Amino acid sequence: MENYIRFDWAMKRLLRNKANYAVLEGLLTTLLEEKVTIHKLLESESNQEDEFDKYNRVDMLAENSQGELVLIEVQNNNEYAYFQRMLFGASKLVTEYINRGEGYEKVRKVYSVNIVYFSLGHGKDFVYHGKTEFIGIHEGDILELSPFQKQTFKVDKVSQLYPEYYILKVNDFNRVARTPLEEWIYYLNTGNVPEHATAPGLDTVKEQLKLDRMSREELKAYYKHLDNIVILRDNIMTERAEGRAEGRAEGRAEGRAEGRAEGLAEGLAEGRAEEKAAIARNLKSLGLSPEQIAKATGLTEAEINQLTTDHQ
Repeated sequence: MENYIRFDWAMKRLLRNKANYAVLEGLLTTLLEEKVTIHKLLESESNQEDEFDKYNRVDMLAENSQGELVLIEVQNNNEYAYFQRMLFGASKLVTEYINRGEGYEKVRKVYSVNIVYFSLGHGKDFVYHGKTEFIGIHEGDILELSPFQKQTFKVDKVSQLYPEYYILKVNDFNRVARTPLEEWIYYLNTGNVPEHATAPGLDTVKEQLKLDRMSREELKAYYKHLDNIVILRDNIMTERAEGRAEGRAEGRAEGRAEGRAEGLAEGLAEGRAEEKAAIARNLKSLGLSPEQIAKATGLTEAEINQLTTDHQ
C-alpha cells in the first residue's frame, strides 16, 4: 500500500487543476450517490495567508454541471461553533450567488461538505447528512411540493431546494473499508488508498497524488505541512488534557465547597431543631397547651409530647 498526498494539501496545491477534477468528482459522486461533474471552481476563502490558518483549514468552492454550488471544507483544528460556521458558509453562498432583482426561484442549491479532523458533536457514526424538512406538528407528515412546483423547480422534495450538509468525521473511522464511501474515508484519514479500492476518483489519486511525483521543494513544503498538522493536533490533545485536569480540580474544589456547605446546613438544621425543642420544653413548663406550642415553634404536637415525655 503506497502513501499519497494528504487531501487538504492536494486541495490547496493540486486539485485546482482541471486535469485533477476527477478526484473531487469522485469524492462527491460517492458521497452524494449521484454522478457529479465539476464545471468550474469559484472564488472562496481558500489559501489564507495567516500562518495558522494555512494548516488549520482549507476550502474549495465548485460549481457542478447543474449549476449547483458545492463548498468543500477541511478543518484540522477543534472549533466549538463549527455547526454555526457551516450554516454561515452555506447561507453566505445562497445570498452571494443570486443577482439583485432576480426572483427567489433563482436561488442556487448549495452542498456543504465538511471534512473534520476533530471530534465534532457527539455521535456514533463517522458520516452525517443534514437536510431541511417541514414536519407537521399535529399529523407528523412531511410537507411536500405541489405538482406545479415539482415541474417548475425540477425536484421532487422540498429538502432539495435547501442547502444540504455532509460531515465526514474521518478520525472516527477505525474499520476495514468495505464500501466506496469507506474507501474514501480511509484515504482521508490515513493518506493511503486500499489496494483494491473501486471508489470513483481514487484511481486518479493513485495516478496523480503520489509523493514521488513531487519535486524536492514541494516535498520539503509538504513535510513541513505535515509537521505543523502534528503540532496542531498535539496542541489540541494538550488543551483537552489540561481541560480535563482543570475540570477534575474544579470538581474536587466544588465538591469540598459543597461538602462544607452541606455540613453547615446540616449543623444549622440540627441546631435549630435543638433550639425549638428547648423552647417547647420551656413553654410546656409555663402551662401552654401542645397546640399553642406547635404554633409558636413549628413542631408537631406529637413531637412536642415526645420531647416532654423525654424531658420528664
